[in-house]
Amino acid sequence: MTRVKPFRAVRPLEKYATRVAALPYDVMNSEEARALVKDEPFSFLHVDKAEIDLDPNIDIYDDAVYAKARENFLKLRSDGILKKDLADCYYIYRLTMNGRAQTGIVGCPSVDDYLGDRIKKHELTRADKEADRIRHVDSLDANTGPIFLTHRPDSALSGLAAEWASAHTPSFDFSADHGVQHEGWVIDDPAVVARITACFESIPALYIADGHHRCASAVRVAERRRADQPDYRGDEEFNYFLAVIFPSDQLEILDYNRVVADLNGLSEGEFLDQIRAAGFDAEKSDTPVRPDAKGGFGLCLQSGWYRLNAKASLRDADDPVKRLDVSILQNHLLSPILDIQDPRTSKRIDFVGGIRGLEALEKRLKEDMSAAFSLHPTSLEELMDIADAGMIMPPKSTWFEPKLLSGLFIHDLT
Repeated sequence: MTRVKPFRAVRPLEKYATRVAALPYDVMNSEEARALVKDEPFSFLHVDKAEIDLDPNIDIYDDAVYAKARENFLKLRSDGILKKDLADCYYIYRLTMNGRAQTGIVGCPSVDDYLGDRIKKHELTRADKEADRIRHVDSLDANTGPIFLTHRPDSALSGLAAEWASAHTPSFDFSADHGVQHEGWVIDDPAVVARITACFESIPALYIADGHHRCASAVRVAERRRADQPDYRGDEEFNYFLAVIFPSDQLEILDYNRVVADLNGLSEGEFLDQIRAAGFDAEKSDTPVRPDAKGGFGLCLQSGWYRLNAKASLRDADDPVKRLDVSILQNHLLSPILDIQDPRTSKRIDFVGGIRGLEALEKRLKEDMSAAFSLHPTSLEELMDIADAGMIMPPKSTWFEPKLLSGLFIHDLT
């Protein structure tokens, strides 16, 4: 049983929604964010990346950054750009990209479900990134960036969301971020709210699709506040965090590709020979290679594209993590042949989200890289199976599109 509750969202008035909504803070650097908002005072990046309103040389973890974030957040509220709902509601958030829609429920899962492993993880987190968002949540008394959660399909819950959306006018509807349509609805009928809560109680587990650091940070804030208030009741807002929760059958994971800076002293011919010796078939291709099945890889060198296929001996591992294509590539090619032992820390490897296309890989080869690998996407079932087993996926295994925008729904902890 998972516990998700409705809440009183702080959200932009309809006429400001498209101006407030912003991409997540962690998909761009400070310079890029400054350029995006130079003519938009209402952008939520002024809250999520408040260093953009300070000296460009400031440390992004300086106390002044968090103070500025709070100042900007309170100003959006006092100026009437953001307003808090008067009653607990659920919300619907639908994103449509390239004709494919995914419809999620915006609500607040329980911190205790995270601590009790009913909200399942598949990634490790970094202490510095957690510390940043802990300070951000504490400074604002709010969860600002929604956690992207998923669950195995539940027809009753999906039916409630679809029925409500078809019968009501959205509270916002706009296109942004390369043509992605963003729509939202407020579910304010207490009877429907109660039915949604009951549906979540029948779902055995939720899974973090994206937002491990934001989720861990929200939980750490709750633990601190519980320690400060040993007589806490459990219904305080800090015991819950902001999430958008989608059924897994509506989601799509894109490929997360790799580029490497050098061939570890090998010529292209020697590199291909070692790839074949390691258990891969390798054939020249006249066109860019986007693998259409597990175990297939594209390799782009200065001499052109090659199609790689991992032989059965590399794909038949009992371990669900070792069976992943990202693991096969790392364990049998990147590590033994190119000596890239830890992709989290190596400066010889970089990662390119599949949304950028294969041309982005070719561009990197022209600029600063020696080889690029295109991969078949990890599946939702693989992600959930690994999370169920309490295991951790390799870094940069999944790339979800479209991205959830920040600023449309905010969870006030006060």
